[in-house]
Amino acid sequence: MAGNDPLADALAGLDNAEDVGHLEHTVQPASNIIGSTLEVLYDSGYVDGFEFVDDGRAGTFEVELKGAINECGAVKPRYSVAADGYEKWEKRFLPARDYGALIVTTSHGVMSHYEAREQGIGGQVIAYVY
Repeated sequence: MAGNDPLADALAGLDNAEDVGHLEHTVQPASNIIGSTLEVLYDSGYVDGFEFVDDGRAGTFEVELKGAINECGAVKPRYSVAADGYEKWEKRFLPARDYGALIVTTSHGVMSHYEAREQGIGGQVIAYVY
């Protein structure tokens, strides 16, 4: 049975692969939002790298894990957040202040909540990682 939310499936797969100690994980199907989320995870230091593999269908991402993810997941529903409202969502989804990151989609692309707060823009919370 196919999942209805590819981003949630991808993050659950990464979380499960980290839990059992795998160093690689294949995320399929690939999408722009998953690629952008993996970019944020890479920039934040949670994964060693990732590569898009075109298989003639939707494609896949080969992700190199480094064992830095304690927990990650998609946020459903995708809550809207103002530029000054990230603290409320940090308290809800992250275990401690300045530990982990919320992944936010904004009009300027997908980024961590730290970058969005710096730039003074709001958006929608789509995932969390710590």
